[in-house]
Amino acid sequence: MARTTVLVMVDGLDPTYLDSCPAPNFRELAKKGFQTEVRAMMPTVTNVNNTSLVTNSYPESHGITSNYWLDRESGSEHYMESGEYIQAETMFQRATRQGARSLLISSKDKLRRLLGDGATVAFSSEEPDSRVVDAIGQPPPVYSLEVNGWIVDAARHVLAQESYDLVYLTTTDYAMHTYAPEQPESSDHLALLDRAVGLLMESLPDAEILITADHGMSSKSRMIHLPAELDRHGIRARAVPIIKDQYTVHHSNLGGCIYLYLDERDRERALGILNNLDGVDQALDREAAAHRFRLMGSRIGDIMVLGAADVVFGDPAEVTMPGGLRSHGSLYEEMVPVIGCGGDFDGFDFLENKDLGRYVFERVLP
Repeated sequence: MARTTVLVMVDGLDPTYLDSCPAPNFRELAKKGFQTEVRAMMPTVTNVNNTSLVTNSYPESHGITSNYWLDRESGSEHYMESGEYIQAETMFQRATRQGARSLLISSKDKLRRLLGDGATVAFSSEEPDSRVVDAIGQPPPVYSLEVNGWIVDAARHVLAQESYDLVYLTTTDYAMHTYAPEQPESSDHLALLDRAVGLLMESLPDAEILITADHGMSSKSRMIHLPAELDRHGIRARAVPIIKDQYTVHHSNLGGCIYLYLDERDRERALGILNNLDGVDQALDREAAAHRFRLMGSRIGDIMVLGAADVVFGDPAEVTMPGGLRSHGSLYEEMVPVIGCGGDFDGFDFLENKDLGRYVFERVLP
């Protein structure tokens, strides 16, 4: 590898944030290179999209189909936060195999645990490297505006000490879940991140950088409990939230897409009911969902339900919908930005956020 390749996955960076908030370094990178909008993977949640990018593959191959999973065989539910669930080679594993050095830094520790196998060095703001803490200070809380800037500053410090061929930085979307693009806190958050990215690139003048997002973000105003709706018709169903993880302050486990598990005999009737339910954009059976969104069929529900733009799915007996909720998971959070600068991008088409991984696999670690 002739230069350092830096990938920045900005969690929840809906294009409207770049339109609404000052980000001079992001804009300068785009001016020197390029900027476009691409599609994210469905469902539009963090684990699915980060894994798709770092493996350059779709969920049908790598197996991460949600943040949270129901194992059909055992009937048990699990957070999909361990590398054991990934069934495809990651860019970190490929880098190691080729003798290249890789660095992974995440705001959320769940992504270090999920993606970190094979990375030369991997740490998070929640489980930081003590040497980095000694040098730049303690990381801010994961529920803060400042934490994402800290991980970029941490990368800048590490890269000043030793060289790495591949760098992957992935942030948290607490700010986007909490504040709309037009709110001053959003400008504050993006300004901190933009400043950190600018300093990083200033310290690496020969590096190539690619920035994207795992999903967008939308304002949500309605919560629908689908098992209750089906129960009115005598159909029993179990709902498993795709967005569910252990960062509940972000989203209260309420997202715009959900998997339903139910008796096979009830599936067609349930599909008819759901597809005529106000607030449901579309309900797909397992086979149709797996085909359309390239998902591993054994790791999704019997039915995949996509919500309207303002809808999340949840159980009011378990959670009260927060006022001003912003969340994701549906098709309405599918479009995300890509900014690239300093690389050999001629003739390379970026159509999905996963294509940043394809760029690495084809042109950086072929």
